[in-house]
Order: sequence, then C-alpha cells, then structure tokens
Amino acid sequence: MSNEMLEEKLAEVIKYSVKTGHPYFFNQLFGGVDQMALSGAMLTEALNSSCYTYEVAPVGTLMEREIIQKMVKKYIEFSEGDGVFCPGGSAANMYGLSLARFYKFPESKSKGMQCLPLVHIYTSDLSHYSLKKAGFFLGFGLDSIVVVPTDATGAMVVEELDRAIQKSKEQGIVPLMVNATAGTTVMGAYDRIDSIAEVCRKHGGDDAASHIWLHVDAAWGGSVLLSDKHRHKMKGIHLVDSLTWDPHKMTGAILQCALFITRHPGLLAQAHCANARYLFQQDKAYDVSYDTGDKSVQCGRKIDSIKFWVLWKAYGSIGMAQRVDSCFENALYLRDRIRETPGFRLLIEEPECTNICFWYIPQSLRGQTEDEEWWAKLSKVAPAIKAHMQEKGSMLVGYQPQGKFVNFFRMVVANSSSTKQDMDYVIETVSSYGEMFFK
Repeated sequence: MSNEMLEEKLAEVIKYSVKTGHPYFFNQLFGGVDQMALSGAMLTEALNSSCYTYEVAPVGTLMEREIIQKMVKKYIEFSEGDGVFCPGGSAANMYGLSLARFYKFPESKSKGMQCLPLVHIYTSDLSHYSLKKAGFFLGFGLDSIVVVPTDATGAMVVEELDRAIQKSKEQGIVPLMVNATAGTTVMGAYDRIDSIAEVCRKHGGDDAASHIWLHVDAAWGGSVLLSDKHRHKMKGIHLVDSLTWDPHKMTGAILQCALFITRHPGLLAQAHCANARYLFQQDKAYDVSYDTGDKSVQCGRKIDSIKFWVLWKAYGSIGMAQRVDSCFENALYLRDRIRETPGFRLLIEEPECTNICFWYIPQSLRGQTEDEEWWAKLSKVAPAIKAHMQEKGSMLVGYQPQGKFVNFFRMVVANSSSTKQDMDYVIETVSSYGEMFFK
C-alpha cells in the first residue's frame, strides 16, 4: 500500500471512530482531550519502554514511585504504602483480591486454592462487575461472592453487610474481603467507608489470620481525594487496606491510567514475585529496589505514570482539584436545570457524584396514570432518543435500566472542560428529539 493510500485509510479510521474528545461525548466515565494529558501520552508511546526495571525505564520507575507515595501520604493518609500502575480499574480490583488472599493465606502462593477453606467476598449489588470477574478469574468462583443490598441512593447498607458477615461465620465460612465502592458506575454512589471499616474490625482482628481485608473500588469516584470540597465523600479511606483509582476518568489523564495502592509495603512483591533471574538480578550496579516488575502480575508494562505526571505538573495540585470541582459544578447545574424543566425527572434528587440519572417524559405521556403500561412505554423513550442522536451525530449519552427502574439516561460529567452551555445543550437536545419522535 502506498503512503497516499495508507493516509486515506487512516483518514477513514478517524472519520468512523467515535470522537471521545468532543464536548458532547457523555457516554462513558471518561471524556475530553486535554492537550497536556495528550502530550504525556505521546511521550509514553514515543519512549516505547517497559516499566519493569529501572535499567530500561529509570525515569518511569521513579515517576511511578513518587506519584504513589504522594497519594499514599498526602491524599489517602496512610502512614506508609505501596502501589502499581495497572491496565485499568478491573485489573486493579483483581490486585486487591489477590493481596487479600495472600495476606490471609500466604501458603496459597505455593499450594494453590486447594489449601484454602471456603471464603466469602462481600460487595454491593451495584458494584462494578469486575469484582465478579476477579472472583472466578482468581479461582474463588462466583459462589464466593456475597452481594450486599444497597439503599435508595445506591450505597451499600452497612447493617446488611454486618449481618452477611455474621451469617458466613455461623456457617463456618471465612470472611476474606469486603469491597466498598466510591462512585458506583451508574448512580455514582459512595459507600460509607468509615462505617464499613468498623464492621470489618468488629468481625476481624489485627493479625493476618483473622483480618478482613477492606478494598475500595474508587476507579470512578476516587478523584475527589484531590479536592478539599469533595474528599469528605471518602471519609475513612485511611482505614482501608487497598484501593483502586483511575486518573483517566475525572482528572482527564489519557486512557489508560489506573492505580492500585495498598497500605502494606512490600506485600505486592511478596505476593507476585517470581524472581526471574534474567530480569531481576540482585547484583546490578544500582539499588534493585527500584525494579518494579515483580510487584506486578504483568511483565511488559507501559509507563502510564508519565501521562499522569505531565498532567499533574502542568496544572499543579490546586489545578487538579479545580478540574474535579468543575465536573461537580456542571453536574449540579444540570441537576438544577432538570428540576426546573418540564418533562424531565431525576432518579436521585441529591446525586453524590457527577452521574445525573433522569427520565425524559414526552408530552404524550404526561399527566397519565403511571401504571405498568405507562412505565413500559417510558422504557422505550431513552433508547429511541439515543438511537436518533447517534444517527445524527449530535450527542452520545448512556442509558440503562437498573433494578425497579426502567430505562433512564445516565448523564456523566467526566470532562473538566465541559461548560454550563454544554449542560444546556443536553437539555435542549434530549427534549427536542423526545418531542420529535413521541408526539
């Protein structure tokens, strides 16, 4: 293929790809393209190295260490800790379960799952599906996952967790790990970390054998740690054993940029090391503690730390907090517009994160008895509106049913460059398509 033909093909790739940097892309928990963030991603790709040893990624390994320690000591407030950049939040959640297993059952590394008693892993019914994947991927099986009910806001009911753990103990099943969520995928709910930590202490102990590991999936909502205005949503985070956080979401780092952090220094290496002598020689000409490869379950690992380092250096800690605050301000503005605009109805009046969930009720459905037939008709509105928006290329926003709720829009403000005018556009576009196709 000639260069000219290849250039034409690349143009077609761009043409038919979704423009996630567009101001009207609200479909996922990420969006927008920040120029500083993009420069960090370009540098990562240009260097084309792997972050397993200091000798091939000296700057990258040091960047990773410094970013993790900054998060550990300033924002999470662990007395000490460790961490690793991961290929996404799902992988980071798997790290949490892997460490929970090794911490309580270190013999499992050599003897495998057959040396474990029956165990339970607790997570809310609105937690991310990666916890179920971690359960079967790591050999525990789906039957080991205990699903805990949530309240009207989407947060785990702590009393139900308490009862679930007590029931497991009465059945002779060992409580292994509790997964709390800071920012659920659909409703953006924050589980009460401090109260959940208290339940873990009540049923567990200080020694590894009786300890109940507390992991927090903060992939989506963890960016509030950077904000003085919103960090209270993760009250008690200093009490947990580990957490997941995706800077590629609300802070605007380029995909993928995800962190796993634990309060237990050295545990990552103990749990995952294979001591490959061709990579991790102990007689190198530098301090081999800078080699990070044995902490990770991967061998080759991109230097994702550069993406976040460039962004953080460009905006500073105050600027990063402002990026998070901007997302919340726009989300609350949209909530207020929805409250005052005929035909729109919120699922949650006081959303905890920047997920604004709502129905659009066309004129043809207003003022009617809201019986089963009415809700069945309403369930078709969001899919139809989205389909027409996709066809026209006007906007991309997600929808889904959840529990007793029929299809509703999940509008996510994840782009710190979004404006109030963009929020107005959401209202105008949804209502215009709604009236156009549901007369």
